[in-house]
Amino acid sequence: MTYSGFADEAGQDIETQIKATKDIGWSNIEARDIDGVNITDMSEEKFEEICGKLNDAKVNIHCFGSAVANSRKEVRNAEDVLYSREALKRAIPRMQILGTKIIRGMAFKQALDVIPDSPEIEKIIFDNISYMVKMCEDAGIIYLCENCSDYSALSYHHALRLVDKINSPAFKLIYDMGNTVGADNRIGNSPYAKQSAWEFYDNVKEFIYHVHIKDSFIDSESKAKIHTFPGEGSAEVKRIVADLIKRGYDGGFSIEPHMYNGSEGYVEYGRRFMNIIKEIKSK
Repeated sequence: MTYSGFADEAGQDIETQIKATKDIGWSNIEARDIDGVNITDMSEEKFEEICGKLNDAKVNIHCFGSAVANSRKEVRNAEDVLYSREALKRAIPRMQILGTKIIRGMAFKQALDVIPDSPEIEKIIFDNISYMVKMCEDAGIIYLCENCSDYSALSYHHALRLVDKINSPAFKLIYDMGNTVGADNRIGNSPYAKQSAWEFYDNVKEFIYHVHIKDSFIDSESKAKIHTFPGEGSAEVKRIVADLIKRGYDGGFSIEPHMYNGSEGYVEYGRRFMNIIKEIKSK
């Protein structure tokens, strides 16, 4: 098993990200933004600088946390589609330099102006994701799709349909249990029930390659989504992680606190997650 996290939530500069990672006792980062720029978008000079600092610290980038086809990218917008393809094209040689085998992507912004199973939208999503997955397959890289306000997050049915339609060994799922909290389960007609973190997991677990650890609950008065330390919210973190370990899961766990408490908060989040792992393994 590999432990990592979105270290830009500890701090924007690479020095802070490295220190926070090592303070938890880890040697891996899921790299997203560094100095406010995504790792797929920074200049070659900046990328080389980052590689040198990571190498000196003996810290690895386990996964590229890209913005490819993310929930702000509209599949019906040619510029968004082009950005995703070009970002992936830039990412692949960088991943090969670092020996990184997995990249986080999504399946484009949810098209909430049409029915959840719109054939027209599905076709262009499947075609575009297939195109990018083929790029990854040719390069020996795995495209991991996260359930984050994208097509795959509409419901577990949609995540499974995506896996079936892409049908490639270079396409797997990232499961973020925190993303299900408060999300509509867009199956059938409105009004929709809310998603269950366990139900979503239980249906897609066969295809999970990487896991994001995030927890939250919906405040009963304000209806706002409140992020918490792992195990303190409604995302059933402990139950899901325990089941993964019981099933022999050997992938990655990556913390994504969304609590924005700086480096100290990030380190505390990581340590609390490791305590959950210890608790599970001691039973």
